Amino acid sequence: MKIGMAKGGKKMAGKDPLEQGVSLPVCDGKIKVPTDRETEALEAMRSIKNRVRTLKKRREAVKVRNRDPMGDVAAIDGELARLKKDWDIWEQKRAAAQKERMILLGHEKTH
Repeated sequence: MKIGMAKGGKKMAGKDPLEQGVSLPVCDGKIKVPTDRETEALEAMRSIKNRVRTLKKRREAVKVRNRDPMGDVAAIDGELARLKKDWDIWEQKRAAAQKERMILLGHEKTH
């Protein structure tokens, strides 16, 4: 059902927002996509992902050698756990920035 239209396609008098002079939100393309906040979060997440890859390779190398004289695996696992927390924080920031952008573009309502 379209705005201002009743079932069956009959026009409802006075219900069309455009006829009443109400302006609807329009995506005018002035907002940078992704926004600076989204870009910051995505870059941080990319950096975390690269660090995780490096740490996992190092952990595997230590395990293959079957030697862990300095507790490297435990240290690596601790660092991976910290990076997981950082990832979760940046994921929340990215999602908030994305929602903000969608609201500014008029594609989502504030609640």
